[in-house]
Amino acid sequence: MPAPAKLIKPVVFLLALLPLVWVVWRVVSNDLGPDPAQELAIETGEWSIRFLLLALAMTPLRQVTGLVDFVRQRRMVGLFAWFYASLHFLVWLSFLWGFRWGTIGAEIIERPYITMGFLAWVILLALALTSPKFMLRKLGRNWKRLHRLVYVSGVLAIVHLLWIQRTDLIEPVFYGSILAVLLGYRLYNRSRAKLAARA
Repeated sequence: MPAPAKLIKPVVFLLALLPLVWVVWRVVSNDLGPDPAQELAIETGEWSIRFLLLALAMTPLRQVTGLVDFVRQRRMVGLFAWFYASLHFLVWLSFLWGFRWGTIGAEIIERPYITMGFLAWVILLALALTSPKFMLRKLGRNWKRLHRLVYVSGVLAIVHLLWIQRTDLIEPVFYGSILAVLLGYRLYNRSRAKLAARA
């Protein structure tokens, strides 16, 4: 592998850590506004959605541009989506509810927008646990079926955000539009492949 290609993985890794550095800096600088816990939850949640959308965009990006070496980092980008989703969940568990498990369980069951966010995280957790290559070999065809749930996770996450930011819909609608385009692109390619197979 050429030297520039070898640098792509560590560069992508370091770039993916920059949002964490930014969040930590805001915490240290006391720059999270009047409701730090809520702001921290929103910040980490939105970064999770951004990384998830980036991971979903990488296959179309490869097909359109031919940037194979960059797109090979899709698994890492997807894992960072789970990482920031886990930070978001941890902020919610600790700062907003203080690890009061009885209350947390009731909130997840009784509040639909929290249920959706929790299910989105559970799906990402399942995808993260099955992302290693040995799991691909072990699961076989079921691996692809499982990992198609990433789109379900994306929809749930965006609806979760939309429900939270009812008065400011710009970002949820923006993210939702990107997801709709990516899902439409995938469905179009699958339909075209089926038609070609029949022909």
